[in-house]
Amino acid sequence: MAGRGAFPLSPLPPAAAPPAPGPGTALLRGPSPAPAAAPGYRAMGPAGAQYQRPGMPPGGRMPMAGLQVGPPGAPPYGAATPLRPGLPQAMMDPFRKRLLTPQAQPPMATPRRGVKRRKMADKVLPQRIRELVPESQAYMDLLAFERKLDQTIARKRMEIQEAIKKPLTQKRKLRIYISNTFTPAKEEGEGGERVASWELRVEGKLLEDPSKQKRKFSSFFKSLVIELDKELYGPDNHLVEWHRMPTTQETDGFQVKRPGDVNVKCTLLLMLDHQPPQYKLDPRLARLLGVHTQTRASIMQALWLYIKHNKLQDSHEKEFINCNRYFRQIFNCVRMRFSEIPMKLAGLLQHPDPIIINHTISVDPNDQKKTACYDIDVEVDDPLKAQMSNFLASTTNQQEIASLDAKIHETIESINQLKTQRDFMLSFSNNPQDFIQEWIKSQRRDLKIITDVIGNPEEERRAEFYQQPWAQEAVGRHIFAKVQQRRQELEQVLGIRLT
Repeated sequence: MAGRGAFPLSPLPPAAAPPAPGPGTALLRGPSPAPAAAPGYRAMGPAGAQYQRPGMPPGGRMPMAGLQVGPPGAPPYGAATPLRPGLPQAMMDPFRKRLLTPQAQPPMATPRRGVKRRKMADKVLPQRIRELVPESQAYMDLLAFERKLDQTIARKRMEIQEAIKKPLTQKRKLRIYISNTFTPAKEEGEGGERVASWELRVEGKLLEDPSKQKRKFSSFFKSLVIELDKELYGPDNHLVEWHRMPTTQETDGFQVKRPGDVNVKCTLLLMLDHQPPQYKLDPRLARLLGVHTQTRASIMQALWLYIKHNKLQDSHEKEFINCNRYFRQIFNCVRMRFSEIPMKLAGLLQHPDPIIINHTISVDPNDQKKTACYDIDVEVDDPLKAQMSNFLASTTNQQEIASLDAKIHETIESINQLKTQRDFMLSFSNNPQDFIQEWIKSQRRDLKIITDVIGNPEEERRAEFYQQPWAQEAVGRHIFAKVQQRRQELEQVLGIRLT
């Protein structure tokens, strides 16, 4: 870089006299250049199909024209029979409504089984299994502990997410090394520079930095200004400035080189780069709130606490603040809205004071102590913040837990199936005859559901079924429905209305 004068600046050599943080040191420049430029319903059966309760007379409902009333009958010879949705036509006998080859029936499609979401209740062992195996209580205790652990982890994750949104910083010591070297002028005929010059270096490092990745020295500052003796270097060449830009590359230090063979007094102005930005309050408001330099959020919080403590909020109109004598002097108003506070506060915020270091550049060859050290407080990111971010972003444990949960669900399903098989075999061994009869009845009910058979064919083929009290009323309703149907057909053909 070059200062405001015309004297060129040489790059920083790799070897540094003080304990330099490392290579990559940049030069101080003059004024920095600008950077270059609708859910559907699931179908339950074929349209128009009528479902009736077996043996239940339809007389309990009002008849509708065109609908059959009375005891359900078999479909006419050769008519198409309603099939269960998903059952192929070739697998059904249209005359007897029985499955031809149940063994060859393709499995029913179960698209929802694969996407079924596992629940915590699916891992609970049924009570009947716990009664059979008392040792399973240990598993239930583990399940209760897991539930509490999951709740604790979920709560902690929410707390971590809220904590990450806030700045987590720690105060550390930054040690600044300021050193200089002097190069005397050479005689004519000798190699080297003919003009005496000195070189000033500004470097630094964090003390007791536990992080593996070292921060560059320039990353701690927003700007750095070195003010040299104005009488020696004139009004146009006595300032050397460095300001952070969006394209600035971080460096380990700065150096300035100027001609001269006398001691030079200089002043270093260091402006810290606070994240989030901090502001200096107006002295009157600072004394009132007890806050000197702080972030905007902290200043607003301190201002609200003062308003709340002194009961300045209007009791009737909550959006207004009644200013006391101190607020009237600072904000120049008697009353103001809460929404006006940020605008009025903006005029009372200033940039923080820079760190000022006075240093003397010595050119005396006998003065060996040319390095000065200064410690300043800086804010760095808390290492815990990176650990919390890694914890939230980590998915390795989640995948392992999901795999173990899937194994637990499969094991519980297998236990339930084995319990069902055991109950089946145990019932058969206790009373084989009653078990077989109940099993046949159950299979008959399932067959009726599969084949969509309406009624009870075994009862309907007997004459006693049609001698019940509902038969006479059902016949009357059936004839009435047929007459109404025929009347509607005649009205449509003749185009008149029969009365």
